[in-house]
Amino acid sequence: MRKGKTAKSVDKYLAGIPEPARGTLKHIRAVIRSVVPKGTTEVISYGMPMFKFNGMLVGYAAFKNHCSLFPTGSRVLDQFEKELKGFRTSKGTIQFPSDKPLADALVKKIVRARVKENREWD
Repeated sequence: MRKGKTAKSVDKYLAGIPEPARGTLKHIRAVIRSVVPKGTTEVISYGMPMFKFNGMLVGYAAFKNHCSLFPTGSRVLDQFEKELKGFRTSKGTIQFPSDKPLADALVKKIVRARVKENREWD
């Protein structure tokens, strides 16, 4: 959604996003934070906020007509195929309306699955 300079921090990225997407992404961020292990960090990677634990876990971003969650392990999308019915998905991304975040329970399941994958690679 941003044009020009890449934000240097997650807070600056979010500050540059117009509503309703900003509120949606702040909510997604809080849900992710509630389940990531201690030692997880937040970074800007590929111009978007990412959570990092033994490698990249998940990222999220706002675009002109939607928001996206990026579970960086492509196997995760297959795991939740039934629960993602009705959402537009492609390799490594789940798109959802800017004014309606994904269900908290689904985000938590996806993040926990990514943590498990990254722990297996450790």
